[in-house]
Amino acid sequence: MKVVLFCGGLGLRLREHSESTPKPMVTIGYRPILWHIMRYYAHHGHTEFILCLGYKADLVKEYFMNYNECHSNDFVFAQGGRHVQPLRTDIDDWKITFVDTGLHANIGQRLLAVQPYLQGEEMFLANYADGLSDVNPNEMVAELAASNAVASFMAYQPTHSFHVVSLDENSRVDYISPIAKSGLWINAGYFALRQEIFDYIGAGEELVEQPFQRLIAQDQLLAHRHRGFWAAMDTFKDKQTLDELYTHGPAPWEVWRQPLLAPAPQFRHLAAC
Repeated sequence: MKVVLFCGGLGLRLREHSESTPKPMVTIGYRPILWHIMRYYAHHGHTEFILCLGYKADLVKEYFMNYNECHSNDFVFAQGGRHVQPLRTDIDDWKITFVDTGLHANIGQRLLAVQPYLQGEEMFLANYADGLSDVNPNEMVAELAASNAVASFMAYQPTHSFHVVSLDENSRVDYISPIAKSGLWINAGYFALRQEIFDYIGAGEELVEQPFQRLIAQDQLLAHRHRGFWAAMDTFKDKQTLDELYTHGPAPWEVWRQPLLAPAPQFRHLAAC
């Protein structure tokens, strides 16, 4: 099953980390966060990727064109470096399509731009490419397949220390609670989508704004409640937190270091039957 990764944004809140590094290429340990997300999907059997590029797309392309397996794998070094043999490989079975979807395009328009590369896919996965999780994407796919819904996203309850506040028209507070106890869920940016999603996206529209509202009106949108690990990398502080988890690893999102719990679902387009 193909995986669409939205990795073309400017990442303004991470500019304090580096002006020259696009957000998907900010590293956690030896590898960019984009690689960690791709490695996660590959572990679950999804090794065909479509990268929606934009800001500093050349750096993303150059990274994979000059990929060095030895940075994250054991290897044998011989003959003064004339012979290098990796003892295992990360990306040997990956197929990556690089698509320039515009510098300022929103998520909905980036998805529309890669529609031609999703022809024949009954379902596909998509990801904001700025958050890490241990959610099983195959469970999301199975839930969507068992329903008549068009789209599903991972819902997550934030655990940080902010408080949710409810005010009346006179700014009197009638409710305040830690967000973790508020019962609120957020869209965590992990999606399972049917091909019909393209029927709901208009020109210029953001994916989660008008299209998802149309799906809700038709009872066509699911949420997969995930109570495991999820963390976004929006700020330099977030990066530091993820770095610390990685350093003391295995990090919660490194599911490839654990046994595969469920095989990737296989679907055929009805027209091919």
